[in-house]
Amino acid sequence: MGCDMDIFLGAKNASREFSSVGSNKKDELLMKISELIDKQRKFILTENAKDIDYAVKNSLKESLLDRLLLNEKRIDSMINGVMEIQKQDDPVGSIEMGTTRPNGLIIEKIRVPLGVVGIIYESRPNVTVDAAALCIKSGNVCILRGGKEAVHSNLALGKIIKDAIISANLNEYIVNVVEDPNREFLNKMLKAKGFVDLIIPRGGESLISYVTEHSLIPVIKHDKGVCHVYIDNFALKDMAINIALNAKVSRPGVCNAMETLLVHHAVANEFLTEMVEIYHNNSVELVGCKRAQKFNHVKPATEDDWYTEYLSLKLSIKVVDSLYEAIDHINKYGSGHSEAIVTENYSNAMEFLKRVDAAAVYVNASTRFTDGGEFGLGAEVGISTQKLHCRGPMGVKDLTTTKYIIFGNGQVRV
Repeated sequence: MGCDMDIFLGAKNASREFSSVGSNKKDELLMKISELIDKQRKFILTENAKDIDYAVKNSLKESLLDRLLLNEKRIDSMINGVMEIQKQDDPVGSIEMGTTRPNGLIIEKIRVPLGVVGIIYESRPNVTVDAAALCIKSGNVCILRGGKEAVHSNLALGKIIKDAIISANLNEYIVNVVEDPNREFLNKMLKAKGFVDLIIPRGGESLISYVTEHSLIPVIKHDKGVCHVYIDNFALKDMAINIALNAKVSRPGVCNAMETLLVHHAVANEFLTEMVEIYHNNSVELVGCKRAQKFNHVKPATEDDWYTEYLSLKLSIKVVDSLYEAIDHINKYGSGHSEAIVTENYSNAMEFLKRVDAAAVYVNASTRFTDGGEFGLGAEVGISTQKLHCRGPMGVKDLTTTKYIIFGNGQVRV
């Protein structure tokens, strides 16, 4: 593996040291990182401009350009995320349960770091900072492999983080940003059993599939978001319009944006007559079922459309006969990410919450809130769409596992 092995060995050795570093030292490091990011804004924006230039020349999709772009506001958001993480309680060493057995053994279950976490991501350079900060707070070492389209931004942020680590007199291998994001390194990373303890991929379907197929290391998938909003027959129209507009249009290129709108037939005529015009005025391309096609601007949807994460200003619309048809549609075509119902009927809301199988299920709110910052986690290393070992926005506590510690005074088992 050559120099690649240096990263894996360095990370593993650093994880043994860093797992026992105290909360104050970790918090000091996070504060230093936020200060250096603030001071190095010009450097960050200059390097990000190189990535944007590359993306434009290579005709990357608008949604990818949006994810790639850094500006003053997004740098502010990165800094605020680090500071929010810094303020959180340190989960390492916290006691999950404790008991004293009849034989006098004292048994406690405590939280500990996972070890070395490999994070594979595309486009978004802010993930470099979010992932590093979350791993530092949770006592983990990380290897960060971003995409080639964001290499200048990622390396700039990695340098800033590395400078902060060195100034804090900590092991420089605590955070490792991969300099050459090629497929060869990715394959070595997925096979680095014994050095890397967990792989977290976040990106497109092809990346997720490749990682899960080739990894010898446990994987927590941060998969696509085929998200739905269901407008119930008991919905308030103005609220429904605001939520349906925000969920699709506010930032269509992210995984918590709505891709399919479901509408109860009893309110379809009144609601969709107005809603499709609003979408049309916001440049949203509309496809739908036969009943949806009677409304202006709605073209026929294919079977594949119901499964598709568009990540653009395109939306599928289906008119349903009941709450249960909406739930069945979501559970069949959804990706287990974020789903919403708009209704004033308490029983329908509770039924939707219980029966819809997803990481985040909303009543009367946009799916766009599924985000570590919005959930009070400071940031997230990704949004898990699987059920083990965590689900939804993955914060500091989710980057820990548990172990039992037992205190005795000479007990032996008979």
